[in-house]
Amino acid sequence: MENLLEQIKGYKEEIAATQQNGAAALETFRIRFLGTKGIVKTLFAEMKNVPAEEKKAFGAILNEFKQFAEDKYEQWKAGLESTEVESGTAFDYTLPGDPAPMGSRHPISLVKNDIIAIFRRLGFSVAEGPEIEDDFHNFTALNLPEHHPARDMQDTFYLHQNPDWLLRTHTSNVQVREMEKGKLPIRVICPGRVYRNETISARAHCFFHQVEGLYIDEHVSFADLKQTLYFFVQELFGNNIRIRFRPSYFPFTEPSAEMDISCLLCHGKGCNVCKHTGWVEILGCGMVHPQVLENCGIDSNKYTGFAFGMGIERIAMLKYQINDLRLFSENDIRFLQQFTGSF
Repeated sequence: MENLLEQIKGYKEEIAATQQNGAAALETFRIRFLGTKGIVKTLFAEMKNVPAEEKKAFGAILNEFKQFAEDKYEQWKAGLESTEVESGTAFDYTLPGDPAPMGSRHPISLVKNDIIAIFRRLGFSVAEGPEIEDDFHNFTALNLPEHHPARDMQDTFYLHQNPDWLLRTHTSNVQVREMEKGKLPIRVICPGRVYRNETISARAHCFFHQVEGLYIDEHVSFADLKQTLYFFVQELFGNNIRIRFRPSYFPFTEPSAEMDISCLLCHGKGCNVCKHTGWVEILGCGMVHPQVLENCGIDSNKYTGFAFGMGIERIAMLKYQINDLRLFSENDIRFLQQFTGSF
């Protein structure tokens, strides 16, 4: 105990000799003497080694030392605050807070919301479905049976095999689930994220976003499809945009087509973006294949329909003249700040 008393005496002399020397020194003093691992705590921990008959007297000495250190700290702190007020460096807590910076929606969300708003005006509702899907809803129901060569165009990420579960390659799986409900007519758009085993580059990524549409009713024709897409493109890009359809192939539609618009960057004159053709492909479309209708329990002799699908990134790149697909997913604040104020 005599050794502890000598230590306390030395610490008191050190505290008494300590001079006020700024906020940093004050914090150092607090940590050294009053912190959770400071000298006061350490001395109190020594109580277990003091003989029982001396604990009361030693406890009184410790409490007096603790009070001495705390008083020195509070005195120093008060003097420091007084000095700050006199010098004008003290913080005025009555001042209004700094304004929070205005955020913005992601460009993908902006374009998705624009697309949804346009098709809502045509009577389309929004349908969503799972991103982890079974083989039937992602491939087989869409006239893509096992070993079909068109599956190679949608190489994807499998999570389980036999049975096959995978990350969906398109939002067509949502269309299948809507058709299986049997509530006709159907007029839906299906936005969402999809995945494909692609090499990441300025023009491709292993995940991206789609909006697909489906309309099934009696007497639906290709003319209905064309007029729907004409309206959509002109609402999104303006009335001066030129549009063309090219024959194409998709297993789930027949006949099928790709739809191009005149390049927004060169206005149809030819540039690197449009590969000097003056045209940019924005979506694929066609009449729903009768086999797809039958796979989903819909009478193909009574009902017809059309479907279309587009990549939201492709639309956003054209709308905002962005030349690198990777910018959408890199979370670069310098890129995202350009859309502040957009809703």
